Amino acid sequence: MTERRTTVRRAAIAGTGVAALLAAGFTFQTANAAEATPTAPHTLSAPKAEKLASRLAQDLGAHAAGTYYDAQAKHLVVNVTNQSAAKTAEAAGAKARVVAHTLAELKSARSAVAKETTAIPGTSWGVDPVSNKVVVTADRTVKGAQLKKLTTAVEKLGTAATLKQSKGTFKPFIAGGDAITGSGGRCSLGFNVTVGGEPAFLTAGHCTEAIDNWTDADGNALGSNAGSEFPGNDYGLVKYSSDVAHPSEVDLYNGSSQSITGAADATVGQTVTRSGSTTGVHSGEVTGLDVSVNYGADGIVDGLIQTTVCAEPGDSGGSLFAGSSAVGLTSGGSGDCTSGGETFFQPVTEALSAFGAEIG
Repeated sequence: MTERRTTVRRAAIAGTGVAALLAAGFTFQTANAAEATPTAPHTLSAPKAEKLASRLAQDLGAHAAGTYYDAQAKHLVVNVTNQSAAKTAEAAGAKARVVAHTLAELKSARSAVAKETTAIPGTSWGVDPVSNKVVVTADRTVKGAQLKKLTTAVEKLGTAATLKQSKGTFKPFIAGGDAITGSGGRCSLGFNVTVGGEPAFLTAGHCTEAIDNWTDADGNALGSNAGSEFPGNDYGLVKYSSDVAHPSEVDLYNGSSQSITGAADATVGQTVTRSGSTTGVHSGEVTGLDVSVNYGADGIVDGLIQTTVCAEPGDSGGSLFAGSSAVGLTSGGSGDCTSGGETFFQPVTEALSAFGAEIG
């Protein structure tokens, strides 16, 4: 089961995150030699790839089946359902890949598997555009009859879904630690923000559900909760009550910091970095979006970013960023920074919208 206490890192932390995507794809060429060779895919930065992905999703409509970013080639890869849609994507500068399952089919498969996973703690589920499947993950606590039930549910969906098993246990990353006024837990500060011109910071909702008043690592008062949501979502807002420096930056734990100038949505394939009070700074890739996680007794959280970035208890609420953009707030996962594992993040754009907050 999950530990339920948390801490605040340093008031000077803030995060960042750009939205990008990853993977590889291939351009489809017509079998008719008389037809023109497809336009070579454009070399794109992650933000530009995201904009193109958004435009193509509208242009292709039901024929679009997801996108991701090939970070090595710097190409946007677009999944489509037929050759006509492939030509449209290629003409716009993307790489096209004809896949077996439409987004509608994958969303239907996701809904079907959710009927089982919501009743089984230690599971996560979401659509993976790279494999064109719904990926269901079971942690090591899922055994016996529950694992058999989950396996049967996934097998019924055929090639539209796949089941993976994690060596760790899914849990919110909270740890007892440094004393905090009103309780004894430790979390990490995510991003400094302003709400109506007043300074505040974002952290994980499971942190603000456990702790009302916050201090820094030296015991200096920071502020108190102004908003909290968990489960369902996993974000919390703390308003500063003391005159403490709160720059819009992320602590890199090497004597330097990363300036945060805005927020962005994540994309599959994007390289991201996390900063947290337990394990410092680690990087990895985004592997899933709109992922649901069943944390057992702590409840189910939807709409999370799944990554290969490691994290440990006490890193909760910490910054997930890409360049100078805030991307997410550390929620939970399995494993540690020795053996690895999955880590899930609350999208920061959703938290900003919920609280009417702005990075800064």
